[in-house]
Amino acid sequence: MTALSIVVPCFNEQECIAALYQRLTKAAKSAAGGDYEIVLVNDGSRDRTWPMMKDLAAADPRLVAINLSRNHGHQLALTAGLDLCRGDTILIIDADLQDPPELLPAMIDTMQREGADVVYGLRTARAGETRFKRATAHAFYRMLARATDVDIPVDAGDFRLISRRALDALLAMPEQARFIRGMVAWIGFRQVPLPYNRDERFAGTTKYPLRKMIRFALDALTGFSSAPLKIASHAGLWLSIGSVLLVIYILAGWLSGRAIPGWTSLMLVVVAIGAVQMFVLAMMGEYIGRLYSQSKQRPLYIVQEIEGGGIGQPPSHERGLGIVASAKGPMAVKPKGHQRRQRDVGNDRPPRRPKKALH
Repeated sequence: MTALSIVVPCFNEQECIAALYQRLTKAAKSAAGGDYEIVLVNDGSRDRTWPMMKDLAAADPRLVAINLSRNHGHQLALTAGLDLCRGDTILIIDADLQDPPELLPAMIDTMQREGADVVYGLRTARAGETRFKRATAHAFYRMLARATDVDIPVDAGDFRLISRRALDALLAMPEQARFIRGMVAWIGFRQVPLPYNRDERFAGTTKYPLRKMIRFALDALTGFSSAPLKIASHAGLWLSIGSVLLVIYILAGWLSGRAIPGWTSLMLVVVAIGAVQMFVLAMMGEYIGRLYSQSKQRPLYIVQEIEGGGIGQPPSHERGLGIVASAKGPMAVKPKGHQRRQRDVGNDRPPRRPKKALH
């Protein structure tokens, strides 16, 4: 075990890796002396992120570079790093350096002073973000706070410092669709905020376009609230009331002898009801899809290789959240009877069928 682990998921971050390593190393030495490890997780990057991580791991025994077999997504890459790190205290931070690593000593001091298991960064300002991004983030966090029973901090991301016992509780949760900041809030323990100003991205472009933001928001909402399912009951109630009023209107017109104009109003009602039904079916599909994914019980991540850190293989654990692939390549083992022109002795031939006796 080490005193401190810093876990960083990385995807196409070649412009940030060098500065990230320098600033993390300086902050870690300031907070923990030499008893720390930096765990960089390559989430299927298509640029030079992994080669740069390997070079850093070869030069620094305190750096562990983990290469996943493919792009698993930010939350699962973060889960892999958390599952394989060895620290008593763990810092979660993104590779874009919007969250300053220099806050690490202050976070450790707050954790010790407050007796907390989690110290999360509370964003008071967000530099370099568009009005649309700020507005949607503001609306999302407040909608989530209203829809869920879990007290998920508003305006807080994954940037946080957690204790080992809090991490063990988090890793006992095997969800496939993971919303880690909500899961950390769910486990409880004492959690305190540390206000800070979020910086502009150091380099490169955001890895969370609108499509991924919507998917992330749906995972958060469906993972921590059943409120979308309750929309069906509310919609059904109001549509039933509307249907009763419509029947009364039709009966009154029939009794008075007036013709009831119906094409436009009828089509409007049909389209409105159809839209509500499709929306409710889509929300039900989201929940059913989560159940389907979870029922397959696939590993959350697959590690292709691990470099550096002086660790060798990662520490054994019984959680089984992911798989660390063997170091042997696909041609490392050859079938018997075929090594280097070895003469086939028949050991790998199928058994002969006994001949039937002739009568």
